[in-house]
Amino acid sequence: MPRFPTRPIARLGGHNGIVHVVAYSSGSSDFILTGSSDRTIRLFNISRAPVDSKVPNAGLVKKFSAHGHEVLSIAVSQGNDKFISTGGDKTVFFWDVATAQTLRTWRGHGGRVNACAFGGEDESVVVTGSWDGTVKIWDVKSNNPKPIITLNDAKDSISDVCVFDADIISGSVDGRVRHYDLRMGMCNIDAIGHPVTSLAVTKKGTETLVSSLDSTVRLMDRDNGQLLKAYRDESFVNTDLKIKSTLGLNDSVVVSGSDNGMVYAWDLLEGEVLHKFNHSERQEVKGKKPSAPTSGKKDVVSAVAFCKTRQEWASGGGDGDVIVWGAE
Repeated sequence: MPRFPTRPIARLGGHNGIVHVVAYSSGSSDFILTGSSDRTIRLFNISRAPVDSKVPNAGLVKKFSAHGHEVLSIAVSQGNDKFISTGGDKTVFFWDVATAQTLRTWRGHGGRVNACAFGGEDESVVVTGSWDGTVKIWDVKSNNPKPIITLNDAKDSISDVCVFDADIISGSVDGRVRHYDLRMGMCNIDAIGHPVTSLAVTKKGTETLVSSLDSTVRLMDRDNGQLLKAYRDESFVNTDLKIKSTLGLNDSVVVSGSDNGMVYAWDLLEGEVLHKFNHSERQEVKGKKPSAPTSGKKDVVSAVAFCKTRQEWASGGGDGDVIVWGAE
């Protein structure tokens, strides 16, 4: 396994609220998009934001302002020239990066839109999941303001969605992960038993990483719904807030934020904790540490993202900062 990145190398600041989402750019992944409860999206050049910089908004390239409420999700196109964002205003925005203008907006959800993803051939569709319990599919190439498909099987809020080939995967507060095969018209359901907060699919597409509100991250077999591995720690807390978990280092590690300001990294196969980090203090925590006392949403680490091209990852928290971690 490659050495896990443990050194803070950049600080992306300026948000006046919780950072709900962190997304690396496609390709060389030199840029990061961040979305916050302050209703703004920020684009940063990582190399221009050293962790000890005293310059306000160091590394900030562009600011995107259209949301009327908190920004909850971002998905970047493979071409890097477009991205989508969703949030508390029940609206899906389709952005042009160069002009910082919206190319299209879609409305139709009955509540905040918690998640989004590109899908289809040449990213011809956008998939969104909402507090209203529905997953909607929107046609990027059409001027039709209405969704082309609405999936309404969930019994509670949709917390996350992801796309793999022609499959759409949704996680819900009803404790279910639903796998939709649109070509076959089938839906397979994995019962997690606790509200789902986050989803990620392995590169092979054969497993799904699922976070839920019982302080557990699970690796599930997509074919038969079998639990392959559970990731826990005595100090890992996720019982109240929506947090993100992800895969990194060629799917050899699991990384997750937490309710209590910590970030955890597990070995995917063995399930053992490799590293723990205090986000706001920007340092690795050595040895066993009891659960940190929480004092509300400012302590949460709600967003993590792993770079696909380098040994590097980022964490976003309730303090409004995004910390980028690199190899020694």
